[in-house]
Amino acid sequence: MEWIDELQTETKAMRNEASSDGDDTAICILQQQEQEHLEDDGASLAGFPGPASRSLTHKSRGKVNKDCNYAKGKWVADEKRPLYSGNECKQWLSKMWACRMMRRAHFSYENYRWQPHGCEMPEFTGPNFLKRMKNQTLAFVGDSLGRQQFQSMMCIATGGKYSPEVEDVGWKYGLVKAPGALRPDGWAYQFPATNTTILFYWSATLSELEPLNAERAVTSYALHLDRPVTFLKKYLNSFDVLVLNTGHHWNRGKFNGNHWQLYADGKPIGNGSRLADLNRAKNLTLHSIARWVDSELARHPQMKVFLRTISPRHFVNGDWNTGGTCGNTIPLSNGSEVLQDHSIDIPAESAVKGTRVKLLDITAISKLRDEGHISNSTFRKASTGINDCLHWCLPGIPDMWNELLFAQI
Repeated sequence: MEWIDELQTETKAMRNEASSDGDDTAICILQQQEQEHLEDDGASLAGFPGPASRSLTHKSRGKVNKDCNYAKGKWVADEKRPLYSGNECKQWLSKMWACRMMRRAHFSYENYRWQPHGCEMPEFTGPNFLKRMKNQTLAFVGDSLGRQQFQSMMCIATGGKYSPEVEDVGWKYGLVKAPGALRPDGWAYQFPATNTTILFYWSATLSELEPLNAERAVTSYALHLDRPVTFLKKYLNSFDVLVLNTGHHWNRGKFNGNHWQLYADGKPIGNGSRLADLNRAKNLTLHSIARWVDSELARHPQMKVFLRTISPRHFVNGDWNTGGTCGNTIPLSNGSEVLQDHSIDIPAESAVKGTRVKLLDITAISKLRDEGHISNSTFRKASTGINDCLHWCLPGIPDMWNELLFAQI
């Protein structure tokens, strides 16, 4: 099953290893990053210490909420939700995420919207989005959660209706299925009426992958922590809005399965290095790509770039492969409000600090919505007995991520 392959990346195999060899530049960056953490505010929520708080200023309707903390607010019931039909948006939704087409009895998770405190949210509809993005391109680059956000945006932009007028323009970005591949590396679609393009590119780590021994039956890859994925370097100047995400593939199971080897400064990272710890490695990548994008924004000042914080998992009593479940069906049973001023995804917030990259902070908001996961729902005749407490039903929580994105573009 396709989603099981995604969940395999979630096994908790993080290892802490002592520092040793000469990844000098990368270690220097990492030490600077950690020092910034120490200087930040020590407030906490749900076990996560938090960086310095952001200000919150109320703005009247019709004005830009420049100081709005969109991540601080409350889930409220809304009979106008969802924004599209999960039964009708078959053109864009993967079956494994379309819970309306599964044997599922509870759909109350669809009928809520997020209301930031003291902020006016613009009306989020497909026509409004396409008008805002006229003659522009929105790109999502990341993992399967980024793909969910992309599919959500396609459903919202089309109203969930069959849309034969939307053109497949993946070829413009090299997004074509290679011989023997299950799927292309991404998708790109253009709305001719407004010349709006929405695309997704698969990059689980946002890092450049370089084949090390392509002549062998099993190819190993250098995963360069301090180099952005090649797709970004090639097509960045084609984008007007860019949303980046990574996080759920930084574990030894995934690295070993894909034959990824850590590199920094063009050199392999030894087992004794501090960067051999995948948490530190991921943090360096976040820091590096934020700085790289910031440097590129000097040449593309109109571009808006967002780093989306990590989407929370809700496995209890085990992991995906050890009996973990997420069977709650009652919305907001753990609360409906987020009150802290900072993100609980500290590495992401620290990475964008001091750059023009914005944080699309969805972690604490989504953490309140454990009933919105796919759980044990399936479109198959027989259940596998495995729960998906990583991905979300669509329509669902990723629609809110896009609503927050729309409010900021």
